[in-house]
This record gives sequence, structure tokens and C-alpha cells, in this order.
Amino acid sequence: MAAHEKVQQVLDWAVAEVGIPGIVAEVQDEDRTWFGTAGVADLKTGARRRPGEYVHTGSSGKAFTAAVILTLEAEGRLSLDDPVNTWLPGVVNVNGYDGNKITIRHLLSNTSGLFATGLAPEVSHRYATRSGFLQHRFDTFTTEELLRVAVSQPPVGEPGERFEYANGGFHLAGAIIEEVTGSSYAEEVERRVIQPLGLTHTRVRPAQDTGYPDPHPRAYSNLFFKDGADPATVTSENWESLIEEPGLPPLDVTEFNSSLAWSAGNVVSTTGDMIRFVDAMAGGSLLPPAQHRQMWTTVSTEGGYWMPHARYGLGLFEFDKQATGGRTLRGVGGSLWGSWFFAVGTPDDRHTIAVHTNTEWKTWDLMVKLIHAEFGISIGA
Repeated sequence: MAAHEKVQQVLDWAVAEVGIPGIVAEVQDEDRTWFGTAGVADLKTGARRRPGEYVHTGSSGKAFTAAVILTLEAEGRLSLDDPVNTWLPGVVNVNGYDGNKITIRHLLSNTSGLFATGLAPEVSHRYATRSGFLQHRFDTFTTEELLRVAVSQPPVGEPGERFEYANGGFHLAGAIIEEVTGSSYAEEVERRVIQPLGLTHTRVRPAQDTGYPDPHPRAYSNLFFKDGADPATVTSENWESLIEEPGLPPLDVTEFNSSLAWSAGNVVSTTGDMIRFVDAMAGGSLLPPAQHRQMWTTVSTEGGYWMPHARYGLGLFEFDKQATGGRTLRGVGGSLWGSWFFAVGTPDDRHTIAVHTNTEWKTWDLMVKLIHAEFGISIGA
């Protein structure tokens, strides 16, 4: 316990100062494992958080999508440089997009020129306010709807020009997986990632699911706009100013249909399984060397309104070495209503931390503090 006293102090700070209901952290360092917790899994009962909980990993699921695509490339069934039109003819040829110019690589690196999908009116009008969320929390999105939303607003740039975090790109990648294999996205993730890595507590959440296996924490959200805010006016630059005032009680969002995420991040897992997954992705034990190098050929995220001091590979991130003192630190992360998850590790020595909060992202300071406490790395200092 003494070795992770600093991590525990950060967990306690997150509950006391950041307003997180409950947080867990699991650390794997070679053959040693440590688990810490603070706060509660259930605000009504006061039940504590515990090891082995099933949690939503949010956009961490993008890495599963990228891994499947890369295994297909290794088999010669597709190429990262295939245009989208090769597999989905005409699907993106609307609103100024050109499916002959956007490649699979662009989709997986968030450099396709697609707009930020979460800002689409079809999405924001359903979930922007508490009342909207309560009305639409069990809505199911089909693949066809997700692909239509992906290109429903004009491009933010030319393919390869800039980084813009776009769930729609990964929805297109999921559809390409199904087109190439003739199987469902979930089946291919199971066959190519989950089974080979022995992730016995991990699965792509079925579209009809609205809950979690036991044990699991309750999920709480304050991720809503102020009453009267018009979602149509929301941009990447002004969204924070429209969020509802602090101090309102969180809404219990545990029961929620997350089909909106699909191949952009609808994986349910545990901290232990995700440590095993990140170790494999960061260290290269799942993919052939050529595909592993492709996964970690990164692009700058500067100007993309995303995590600071990070570069983006294919579905995963790597902290800029200038911000880590030259050390390599790789990982996954994701946030949605009632859940924030991240796992980061050093590929050279199998040292990884996985963290989950039962509310959405609040501040990057939490990740920065935990990385400093566990690895002694001061991001951006």
C-alpha cells in the first residue's frame, strides 16, 4: 500500500475536490497488482466501489476497431490506404465529402475532415438537456442512421489536413469491417481481439442493452446544457460556456442505450481486462510488427480541441515525448454520460494504470495527477 500512497491521495482528492461520486484505479507493474478506490458506487446506498466492476469504457473502444482493421490488413483483405468508396461506395459523397479521397487511415487517425459527430443536431437535440436525455435515453441508433449522421454536416478540412475527433469516422470503419468480413462488428471484435487476448470480462455492448452485468457502479451525469440553450448554436469553441451551472444534483444515467457509440466506443469491460488490452496494444503482442508500427504512427492533435500534450495514432494516443521527459506513455480513454475511463502504460516494462469514474470527464488534472503519482512523470511540466 505504501508504494501507491500517492495514487490513493489523488483518488481521495478526486472525490473531495472534483466532485466525482466514485473512482477506482488498478495498477499492474510487472507481476504486481494494486487496486485503490475512493467514494461510492451508489449514492443512495453508500455501497463502495470494488474490484471487477463492469464499466463502460467509452471511446477506448476505438482502439478495438483499429485493431480489427489492422488484423484485416495483415491478412491482405484491405489496406489502410483504401478509399472509403472502395468498400462503401457513395456513402460519404454528400455535403462536400469525397469518398475517393478519404482513406481508412484517415478515419482511424481522426484526420478525415469529418466534423465532430457529437455536435450533429440529430444527436445534440436528443441528449442536450436533462429533459431531453430522459425522453431519449433508450433510443436505438441503427448503423444506417450513424453513417448518415457522420456526414450530415460539412467537412472541417481536407482529408489529412488536420485532427478533428470524429466518432463518425469510426462508425464508417465499423461498417467497412462488416462489409469486408460479412460478419457483425461485435463478432469480429470478439474473434480478433477479445478471444486472442483472453479478455473474459469484455464485450461490445449489444444494441438493445441498457444496463450492465453485476457487479457495476451506478452512473451519474451532469453533462447537460443549460435550460433554454439551443444545441444548434453549440460549437467546439463555445460548448463549455453552455454547460449547466455547477451544484445541481447529478442525474442517475445507469440505464441508458449507448448504441449511439457503436464502433466508436461501445465496449464494456473491467479495469483488469483493459490493462491487458492496453499492454497488448502498447507493446505489440497482438498485431504483426508492420501493423503495430502503423498503429503508432501518430499525428498532432494541436488545435483539435482534445487532450493536451498528446498525439493520436490509430484509435489510441501517445503523450508527446517533450511533455514526458522523453518517456513513452501510451493509452486509451473515453467519456460519455456517467462514465470516464482511461488506461495508460509504458510499453517497455509492462507498467499500466487503469482508472474509472462513475461520472463523465471533469478535468484533465485528474489524469495528470495520477500519472505523476504512479509513474513520476509530470505531463507538460
